[in-house]
Amino acid sequence: MQDFNLYFELGWQHILDWQGYDHILFVMILCGTYSISEWKKVLILVTAFTLGHSVTLALSAMNVLTIDAGLIEFLIPVTILITAASNIFQKRKQKKENTFKYMLALFFGLIHGMGFSNYLKALLGKSTNIVAELFAFNLGLEFGQILIVLATFGLSFFLIWVVKVRKADWAFFLSSAIFGISFIMSAERLAGLI
Repeated sequence: MQDFNLYFELGWQHILDWQGYDHILFVMILCGTYSISEWKKVLILVTAFTLGHSVTLALSAMNVLTIDAGLIEFLIPVTILITAASNIFQKRKQKKENTFKYMLALFFGLIHGMGFSNYLKALLGKSTNIVAELFAFNLGLEFGQILIVLATFGLSFFLIWVVKVRKADWAFFLSSAIFGISFIMSAERLAGLI
């Protein structure tokens, strides 16, 4: 149980670490254009992302899947950039567009899972029985994601209902700001990759 608590804590601390804020930005951009009344759509998006990163986190942590860490570190801000751009250019939320967003979140989750696994592998060292640690770490990541979603919903609620910012303006501002940040991150990491 002590190892479970340790890896659970390491999971949520990793996703909430401000030094690795790319994962925070991704979860924010996934849910930032939705209101609290659309929580079911956000739940599906976050679940799709979770499924994706759970698969590659497990495969990569168990050395079944190995991809260059530099490439993954470049692809993570690219996923944020693409998600932000899709939010900016999306005119209205139709069922077909939502399905596309769910599939995108699932696919991008696969990439983020490999990023999480680099950190987890460093923690595990040469440990051979990693199933319990992997499970606890993944639950910690999910707990951290929920905190990010709640904080984003809280900020959205405050700006839309208290400050009286139009929902469309807030969604555009958030998407544009995160687009800019992720563009810079992508460019810096591409330079490091080359």
